[in-house]
Amino acid sequence: MKKNKCLLNTSSVTIVPGLTVRIPTVGEILEDEAAYYGIVSALTATPFQYMVQLDDLGIDYTSITDYELFKMLFPVYAGSDLSILFGDLYVSDFALYQDENAKEIIYSPASRIEINENVYNDLADMIRKINLLEKVKSKPGNAAARKYLLEKERKKQKRNAGKKSEPYLEKLVTALVNTCEFPYDYDTCMNLSIYRFNQSFKQIQHKIVFDNTMIGVYAGTVDTSRMSSKDALSWISNK
Repeated sequence: MKKNKCLLNTSSVTIVPGLTVRIPTVGEILEDEAAYYGIVSALTATPFQYMVQLDDLGIDYTSITDYELFKMLFPVYAGSDLSILFGDLYVSDFALYQDENAKEIIYSPASRIEINENVYNDLADMIRKINLLEKVKSKPGNAAARKYLLEKERKKQKRNAGKKSEPYLEKLVTALVNTCEFPYDYDTCMNLSIYRFNQSFKQIQHKIVFDNTMIGVYAGTVDTSRMSSKDALSWISNK
């Protein structure tokens, strides 16, 4: 995979030959937003995010890697419709196999695609980049901290059990379409790739912060010499 490939002018990215990630449009995702983000979440999950589920299986979430979690989750999701991310790739036969070094990998006999740990890391990083997600990683300092975090997360999940997921993208589209910096209406926004949409959102956020900072500078209420990041002094986001 080309690490520095520009995603603004493409609709897909090849991770390895045969394994390509689609960059869906906003309209495609909104057809079933919950399903899309459920898939994205599962394919990019870290053990920290699945601490309760892993604990229920008798697995210490601090003892396994992201790839080991992926090997548990992907065969389950491979039976679902993943075409919004992988196009017409046949994914139903992806399962656990051993490579020539007797290491467990995810492999498809039909397409002969092997997803080892390096391939998975590239795949997960690309999905995060497309969807403007940060990798969630945290490790408790000791057993007491681990137990506290686990109990806290378990209580949180019990409180949220049965609640419907909030339509994140739908709300974001509504907010941006009604923002003067966003040049698209509802119809034209549907044709934007999710990467283009997310980059516009990130830039607009930065521009608003920049404008407010400049108002403070001109009013004399903001001292630029005390600012920890000079990025706020440019209206172009560098993140």
